[in-house]
Amino acid sequence: MRLSRLADYAIMLMTHAAQHPAEGHSAAQSAAATRLPGPTVARVMARLCRAGLLASERGAKGGYRLARPAGAIPVGAIVSLFDGPVMLTRCAQSGPRQCEVEALCPSRVGLQRLNLAVRKALDDVTLAELAQPVAGVPRAAAVARAAMVEDHT
Repeated sequence: MRLSRLADYAIMLMTHAAQHPAEGHSAAQSAAATRLPGPTVARVMARLCRAGLLASERGAKGGYRLARPAGAIPVGAIVSLFDGPVMLTRCAQSGPRQCEVEALCPSRVGLQRLNLAVRKALDDVTLAELAQPVAGVPRAAAVARAAMVEDHT
């Protein structure tokens, strides 16, 4: 299982917003801070806003902010917005009695349990948990600043 590029970008952008909750972030500022492509960042942030995960404000102090506290945003909500519901197998995707070998499948019940466990894991981790700094690992903004300094020397 692998997240799509857009889901990955959305998680990065939401984490950046969660790390700086008092600030409004334009798409251009967020692109610079995360070093992601500007046009893609603008599309991802607009989609997050339409889904109610980000809120936008116009004006000098405007920009995008989290629409609710980071602790109330499960990572699964971000992933499913861009990648659809998490489904490890076709039988989980198509529903019961949709698979041609369902009656003979010895792993059906186990695969359904795995699918539910993966969904639960994504829903049990909040954006606040992702945004917590890890000891010894610099935040994205510090990494971006360091890279820009290196680019100019």
